[in-house]
Amino acid sequence: MKRNQLSIKTIVAIGIGAAVFVILGRFASIPTGVPNTNFDTSYGFLALMAIIFGPVAGGLIGLIGHALKDAIFYGTPWWSWVVVSGIVGFLIGLAAKKINIESGVFTVKKIILFNVVQIIVQAIGWFVIAPTLDVLIYAEPANKVYLQGAVAGGLNMVTVAVLGTLLLSIYAKSRSQSGSLTKDV
Repeated sequence: MKRNQLSIKTIVAIGIGAAVFVILGRFASIPTGVPNTNFDTSYGFLALMAIIFGPVAGGLIGLIGHALKDAIFYGTPWWSWVVVSGIVGFLIGLAAKKINIESGVFTVKKIILFNVVQIIVQAIGWFVIAPTLDVLIYAEPANKVYLQGAVAGGLNMVTVAVLGTLLLSIYAKSRSQSGSLTKDV
């Protein structure tokens, strides 16, 4: 098998991850009062999957999950935001090797790195890219979509900081720490 192909484990993770993203986006989100903008737990889960499975899986889970959620529950995907969900998943996933959650160690330093990365990524995605694409693709009013982007981005940062960090911490504790096993003589 070539090194650049996705493993079966990663492909399954993408499918399951996208399905869970849809379910969380529909049933575990709270309207904010800003039109079409929710407090959405799916981004904490997306960050977990991106750190466990890497940037390609994170990007595809965000892209496919958001597109399916929009198509199923709103009739059509809102592509500007779908693309940003994919970008967010991909870019958070780029930190996977540095964080190395499979080592079973999720130190304060790694928590800080994870949160600095996710905040920067989401700020770029939700404060800049999504609303700019809304204006360019859908001719939406700039003041409306930049407000939506600011609210969604800020809430997603909080969701990932709290839920994503908690999920990663729990996941790390479920892994065997390297060097933790000793041989009885």
